[in-house]
Amino acid sequence: MDTVKLKIKHRPFCFSVKGHVKMLRLALTAASMTFFIIAQAPEPYIVITGFEVTVIFFFIILYILRLDRLMKWLFWPLLDIINSLVTTVFMLIVAVLALIPETTTLTVVGGVFALVAAVCCLADGALIYRKLLFNPSGPYQKKPVHEKKVL
Repeated sequence: MDTVKLKIKHRPFCFSVKGHVKMLRLALTAASMTFFIIAQAPEPYIVITGFEVTVIFFFIILYILRLDRLMKWLFWPLLDIINSLVTTVFMLIVAVLALIPETTTLTVVGGVFALVAAVCCLADGALIYRKLLFNPSGPYQKKPVHEKKVL
């Protein structure tokens, strides 16, 4: 009898938890940018949120097309974690600056969306960090202590 080995298919990025969190980040940041544009908020708010939308979109396309598997010379999870942390800091600054002064309602709504996007950035960074710890790849692969070389 011939045995057939079934190849386990990789779960597409769009259907993973990491994919959902990234797309939620993109939607919240784009909504925040839209509210800032409509409210004619100060330009740094629009520029920072626009830049973050571009970077998040880049990472989503990178993971959907699985380009991270092709370009192994770059350690993508580390870049993604750094991006999540930097984005969290920038979005918190923008949110606080948008919420503190007495401004228009749309600027406040944009600030609230930026604050929620910052929380999503933290969640995204935590998910990537957890995956990196439990499923390391590359030269930094952890081995159990009880595995010893037998001569």
